[in-house]
Amino acid sequence: MEPSAPITQDVMTFPRKETPSDKINLVGLTRDALRQVLIENGTPEKQAKMRAGQIWQWIYQWGERDFAEMTNLAKGYRAELSEKFEVRVPEVVSKQVSEDGTRKYLVRIDGGHEVEVVYIPEEGRGTLCVSSQVGCTLTCSFCHTGTQKLVRNLTAAEIVGQVMMARDDLDEWPEKGAPKDETRLLSNIVLMGMGEPLYNFENVRDAMKIVMDGEGIALGRRRITLSTSGVVPEIHRTAQEIGCLLAVSFHATTDETRDVLVPINKKWNIEKLLEALREYPKATNSERITFEYVMLKDVNDTDEDAHRLVKLLDGIPAKVNLIPFNEWPGAPYQRSSNNRIRAFATILMQAGYASPIRTPRGEDIMAACGQLKSATERARKSRRQIEAEAGIQAP
Repeated sequence: MEPSAPITQDVMTFPRKETPSDKINLVGLTRDALRQVLIENGTPEKQAKMRAGQIWQWIYQWGERDFAEMTNLAKGYRAELSEKFEVRVPEVVSKQVSEDGTRKYLVRIDGGHEVEVVYIPEEGRGTLCVSSQVGCTLTCSFCHTGTQKLVRNLTAAEIVGQVMMARDDLDEWPEKGAPKDETRLLSNIVLMGMGEPLYNFENVRDAMKIVMDGEGIALGRRRITLSTSGVVPEIHRTAQEIGCLLAVSFHATTDETRDVLVPINKKWNIEKLLEALREYPKATNSERITFEYVMLKDVNDTDEDAHRLVKLLDGIPAKVNLIPFNEWPGAPYQRSSNNRIRAFATILMQAGYASPIRTPRGEDIMAACGQLKSATERARKSRRQIEAEAGIQAP
């Protein structure tokens, strides 16, 4: 199903405030936009494509922020560039490191807003969990991030800037003239941080195109996973215009339960969501779709739920990530017991679906799945307030 127009939120967002600067930030511009802005600011049109390519490589392959160091450009041209442009990424306000090595960054973006970014080191890979909005519009009742109201969408510069910021912190930009190092500390990206990526489609798409570009950060499309709660009309566009792997915040096997856990289900229910997902692997020649399923005690964790899930997934190349609920202050739910989670996983595995149980990471620094919420925005809400907002009662 192709939408006739981009999907936008059903909420008002605060106007975006620019950080005072008379310079144009080149981060986040597509190749065409970069070429165009160079022409508009004095670069001869015949040279613009070449110059854009050179600047692109300096910014995204080498991580260079200072035009004076872009040594294959003429000295006078470098001076012109530094007068009119800048290479700016989000500012790190604080960094916390978990006992398990997980890093959580609080970064400041334009307007003084703050978002959280998480880096998760694992054996043979390192995954960066990137945010796409300040706050979130979805109000999923089990998610701490969802208790923070949406402020605004992030720009493409602010999204790709999170990746560049993390590479700075990991000291992972290659050294010019040194042998190429194939090991990547930051090898994978998941759009699973604050916000719903498909409610900010164009900026997410442009940022991921930059990340995937072979003359820059150069992460392949299968190293990027976009997680959606089910913005059905944009799923087809994701296949066509990004082509990355897809994960779905599923979390329930009936519309009655999913309407409470993931309220977007009231707009696009399970049947409509699964219909769109059946088409996704065909459109992208993708691997399996990942179904994220948070395990909530006495809510969605019965054997009956597991059997229903098996039936729902019929015909979809899928794997199911079972996520032990990451508790947060005032959370209206409890984590399913380990025995219950294992029993649920066994039913899925016997039906032929891979169903790994995710090991919670970074819980001691509130960096685990569903726990992200900017510290400066974190309201002191009672359990009763959160239950009332979510329209539920505590178990």
